[in-house]
Amino acid sequence: MSSKAEIDVVTAEFFGAFDNRGGGPADLDRIRRLVLPRAVITVTGPQFTVWTVDEFIEPRRLLLAPGGRLAEFSEWETSERTEIAGGIASRFGEYRKSGLLDGKPFEGAGTKTIQFVRTPEGWRIAAFAWHDQP
Repeated sequence: MSSKAEIDVVTAEFFGAFDNRGGGPADLDRIRRLVLPRAVITVTGPQFTVWTVDEFIEPRRLLLAPGGRLAEFSEWETSERTEIAGGIASRFGEYRKSGLLDGKPFEGAGTKTIQFVRTPEGWRIAAFAWHDQP
């Protein structure tokens, strides 16, 4: 499998980790397998925030759990541009998301950038940042 194909798989798995359609819990532990333990996670708006991996996962576990505020949630990439140089890669892409927030339908979109490094176990996410469209 090419590096680009491997990065495509990691990216799809990453987006899929938040999926809780059908009433099941999101597989947020998958993030720990895809993201380096000391990765940097940043959202630029509406409120700029930087998290560690654990700081990022735990609130989402409550939000996406069965009976949580966010149900039938999924997000997916709609376009991307990936550049690979040796053991590093950068992906810049647009995404959409939808679900039920507090029982009401919602949809959104945004931009994500993901930085990858090739490890002995394969490509992993070293950092990611996003901005949701208003």
